[in-house]
Amino acid sequence: MAKVGILMGSKSDFDVVKPAVAVLKKFGVETDVRVISAHRTPDEAHEYAASAKERGIEVLICAAGKAAHLGGVVAAFTTLPVIGLPVKTDMMGGLDSLLSIVQMPSGIPVATVGVNGGENAGLLALQILGIKYPEIADKLSQYKEAMKAKINADDAALQEML
Repeated sequence: MAKVGILMGSKSDFDVVKPAVAVLKKFGVETDVRVISAHRTPDEAHEYAASAKERGIEVLICAAGKAAHLGGVVAAFTTLPVIGLPVKTDMMGGLDSLLSIVQMPSGIPVATVGVNGGENAGLLALQILGIKYPEIADKLSQYKEAMKAKINADDAALQEML
């Protein structure tokens, strides 16, 4: 079974992470959700990232706000795909988090979704897993077809109102 590791720098980030967990579970993907801080528990971040592959994790999602270095620290210790999930902050509305995640040095890539984009982080993880797991790719196709059908239905309803 596919497995995604989801790390957050603080328990307060869990509301942003919940949509990622929900979409992954909807697709039957196991999650390992942890609070690990790049700054306050750097040894744990290193250990988690370095051992993730041998524990069956295939993609990592790292949610963090402010000085959002968790994704970069994790990416430094693994060859697994890492998805950064910037968390909105009071200070700059999440721009600080976004820039901290997206501006990685050469050699340490972190794919990044929008601020508070938990669902997209989960969907991106599913797309990555879909390369290996055809059943996930098939479910993603069905998911996108359902989105398309909803938009088409909404458009038809709007046209009738006009």
